[in-house]
Amino acid sequence: MRKFNIRKVLDGLTAVSSAASASSAAQQQQAGNRETEIQETLQSEHFQLCKTVRHGFPYQPSALAFDPVQKILAIGTQTGALRLFGRPGVECYCQHDSGAAVIQLQFLINEGALVSALADDTLHLWNLRQKRPAILHSLKFNRERITFCHLPFQSKWLYVGTERGNIHIVNVESFTLSGYVIMWNKAIELSSKSHPGPIVHISDNPMDEGKLLIGFESGTVVLWDLKSKKADYRYTHDEAIHSVAWHHEGKQFICSHSDGTLTIWNVKSPTKPFQTITPHGKQLKDGKKPEPCKPILKVEYKTTRAGEPFIILSGGLSYDTVGRRPCLTVMHGKSTAVLEMDYSIVDFLTLCETPYPNDFQEPYAVVVLLEKDLVLIDLAQNGYPIFENPYSLTIHESPVTCCEYFADCPVDLIPALYSVGARQKRQGYSKKEWPISGGNWGLITQSYPEIIITGHADGSIKFWDASAITLQVLYKLKTAKVFEKSRNKDDKQNTDIVDEDPYAIQIISWCPESRMLCIAGVSAHVIIYRFSKQEVTTEVIPMLEVRLLYEINDVESPDGEQVPPLPTPGTGSNPQSIVPQSHPSTSSSSSDGLRDNVPCLKVKNSPLKQSPGYQIELVIQLVWVSGEPPQQITSLAVNSAYGLVVFGNCNGIAMVDYLQKTVLLNLGTIELYGSNDPYRREPRSPRKTRQPSGGLSDINEGTMVPEDRCKSPTSDVKDNSFSRSRSSSVTSIDKETREAISALHFCETFTRKADTSLSPCLWVGTTLGTVLVIVLNLPPGGEQRLLQPVIVSPSGTILRLKGAILRMAFLDTTGSLIPPAHEPWREHNVPEDKDEKDKSKKRRPVSVSPSSSQEISENQYAVICSEKQAKVISLPSQNCIYKQNITETSFVLRGDIVSLSNSVCLACFCANGHIMTFSLPSLRPLLDVYYLPLTNMRIARTFCFTNNGQALYLVSPTEIQRLTYSQETCENLQEMLGELFTPVETPEAPNRGFFKGLFGGGAQSLDREELFGESASGKASRSLAQHIPGPGGIEGVKGAASGVVGELARARLALDERGQKLGELEEKTAAMLYSADSFSKHAHEMMLKYKDKKWYQF
Repeated sequence: MRKFNIRKVLDGLTAVSSAASASSAAQQQQAGNRETEIQETLQSEHFQLCKTVRHGFPYQPSALAFDPVQKILAIGTQTGALRLFGRPGVECYCQHDSGAAVIQLQFLINEGALVSALADDTLHLWNLRQKRPAILHSLKFNRERITFCHLPFQSKWLYVGTERGNIHIVNVESFTLSGYVIMWNKAIELSSKSHPGPIVHISDNPMDEGKLLIGFESGTVVLWDLKSKKADYRYTHDEAIHSVAWHHEGKQFICSHSDGTLTIWNVKSPTKPFQTITPHGKQLKDGKKPEPCKPILKVEYKTTRAGEPFIILSGGLSYDTVGRRPCLTVMHGKSTAVLEMDYSIVDFLTLCETPYPNDFQEPYAVVVLLEKDLVLIDLAQNGYPIFENPYSLTIHESPVTCCEYFADCPVDLIPALYSVGARQKRQGYSKKEWPISGGNWGLITQSYPEIIITGHADGSIKFWDASAITLQVLYKLKTAKVFEKSRNKDDKQNTDIVDEDPYAIQIISWCPESRMLCIAGVSAHVIIYRFSKQEVTTEVIPMLEVRLLYEINDVESPDGEQVPPLPTPGTGSNPQSIVPQSHPSTSSSSSDGLRDNVPCLKVKNSPLKQSPGYQIELVIQLVWVSGEPPQQITSLAVNSAYGLVVFGNCNGIAMVDYLQKTVLLNLGTIELYGSNDPYRREPRSPRKTRQPSGGLSDINEGTMVPEDRCKSPTSDVKDNSFSRSRSSSVTSIDKETREAISALHFCETFTRKADTSLSPCLWVGTTLGTVLVIVLNLPPGGEQRLLQPVIVSPSGTILRLKGAILRMAFLDTTGSLIPPAHEPWREHNVPEDKDEKDKSKKRRPVSVSPSSSQEISENQYAVICSEKQAKVISLPSQNCIYKQNITETSFVLRGDIVSLSNSVCLACFCANGHIMTFSLPSLRPLLDVYYLPLTNMRIARTFCFTNNGQALYLVSPTEIQRLTYSQETCENLQEMLGELFTPVETPEAPNRGFFKGLFGGGAQSLDREELFGESASGKASRSLAQHIPGPGGIEGVKGAASGVVGELARARLALDERGQKLGELEEKTAAMLYSADSFSKHAHEMMLKYKDKKWYQF
């Protein structure tokens, strides 16, 4: 056994001052130059940080709008976010700076613009004619609270209703208020003795734009004549109003009320409703009124040419339907369909063939915005089936507990996952195309495949195709189906270490080349999966139970402190602590009645049918030890070339040969050191009653999860952002001495200083900053691999860093990344013929044993990243040639060694919100940007970097935010983003018909400019609202003008065929664009010229 170098320990433990570290870095630089000089190509100009796209369901949605001509859907949220959806693959995310909730959205139909009304009483005009929409104007109301807005089709005057019951009118072109105001007392006059409440509805009569229907919360509705500035009719009802909708002929309207009733009114009969309906009320026999129901929150009234009108409503269920799910009710003629939803309804809209309110509406679909889903219902098909949703809105189907990101995967992976995932699709969807079809796709400039894997609280794992800034689910794996479900609470074994979500995924280890998948779950279980395109039935699920101990006062293993350098073949260094490889252990409690040798979950003992896709190779479970629950797994690695899986927790480490289904290594963390243990460890305190460890469940806002970071738990460093205590089942005295396994890496390298050849080994990193190396002696390939044991032995090599080890990787002599050995994927469920077997022997990518591998004189570099620093160590000499202290005051949450622009770098995300990159091997800082503060555990648990400058994290419980740190991707992003606005002709207005034209029927138009313009109505009070120009100002004018140029270019192609020329018009448009630009410059010069002059000096 090598003598341990105490200087390295001290070097790792002491904090070095910045001056000292600079000089030591210089010395190490010289040492590095002596070893070898590697040309590094990455420079700081290769790096730039920017958000790319956001995927998933908008978190906490609050508003919904649809442009029926552009076919674009908009969703606003309670945090001021705006998500726009066009055809599948066209999505956009914007954010209001204030973060106030969006209460209403209104498209300027076919204009490429949108008005948003926020809970902080601001209105914003968004320009959608650019790839990244921007705000052109804002208007802040100072004295009144906005409750409802209405923008008539093809009008520039927006009606704004307030809490006080008044209506103001905004010019959406200039975003200024008109002097025309409808005051509540003038609207209701003497019809009510009290205030009628806030405005809940505004709409103009579809057949007469001069008549405005105003709904007050208390139950009063007023038809206001805009020209004569007085009320034509007042309709009073004793139940509060939630919404109002017109019949397209403008002779009737319908109101929904708080007692679950609908009232239909004839415009000219204000005394009483023409009809009262209680859609869900029980009709009583003796003519009494039906019992009151829950409020009908919204109603829509849509007509069809061929048949009966549709009345569609949300809410209104009777009070005795306890536990019934939220419903959307569709009434069509005599039939009433009640459609149950999975979540509560936020809003819904009926999609119609025409944008004109005075024509037959011809509804074809209903879009329903739920609290956690978006549903589209096909109204044209019997049974109202739903459309298959093409957007990636199901990330949160079960809460996400971890995720991994793989860019530049093998090209055959996505088709393989897609083909097995296609069989999982539900049937019974509408046969029609998805109706939200606006916008155009961007150019695809990235050609490499990207895959995101998400692990969930219910034990499911989803594979997503994330190539070229899109996201599509490929395949879903349910890991929980291998376990017996407990029927009820009482029946539940109390061996669970978590109260809920016992199958939650904590760590995912995946080898894309071999397609081997390994997961660690919250109940201290590990499952290894192999990919197959064939369906199989597994008669007996292969399983192992592992008893992982943490003992200092050595009771159970007499040679615990002295690890034999060469353990007995096939058993590892501690034979006593290995549970015999059998099905569930018979002993469930030890002699003193404590629970012992039982796993937390029960594996099914019946045959398991496994569909094509990922199929179970082996289930490994940690068991209870003398009344102590197993500790949650903190690190995991799988290697397909070696046929090994290894995992560790705060008790120790276990390695399993999944081909032979045997435990090779089972050691307490201290036993790994052997006689080289640098720490004074106290014997363990007397056992106290242990609290069960906390689960993963939902990573909610502000939730503190006991297992802070499932990838690498770290030593207890107190930090302002959150408490870093690890597992509630570890007592405080134990905590100081417990050392968890935080990083594992299989590789083929030099294991000792004297080595001249490479050999397979495992590098182990711990939370105390130690790196240990374990040598693997593998039998020859083919049949021998299944018959001869793998021999595992500690090498005696120990390295030290400050802070818990997070990530390790290896570079070759040219500075290129050496990927871990892997076996190419092949179908295991089909018997191999002789030729294939010979090939598989030849293609074995690992060296069989150190003696037979060729002599190699070239050196390698180990890159090790901890919570505090990074080191590059030359091998086999084990000299530290480069060192970088990443952070003094914070700690690294995630570190990844990634490839970018044909080179390699280290990317880190710190708890203080900084994203940093360092060159390799010299660890020069290349990027350091303050990106986002660590506000909750969700970000810490899910942040990950991958190749080609990509990264992601879960920004809310339902959404993934992707970002890039590559300059090239930032530059190409504009091209890759889709366009929301596309030039579309507005449909023709409905024909009035001969007789209606002759006798004055049909729609009456109104010159609103004449009524609301400054010349007619005067100026609005300045104190009422203030105008704020948006950042999209002049760019918006340019965008709109260049949009016109683009439209003209398209129109010219069509008209040229008919021999017409549009040259003059295009020149005029170009001149308009130029004059808009020169006008802005001129205005700016004028402003500067007169800025300091008093009014009387002009």
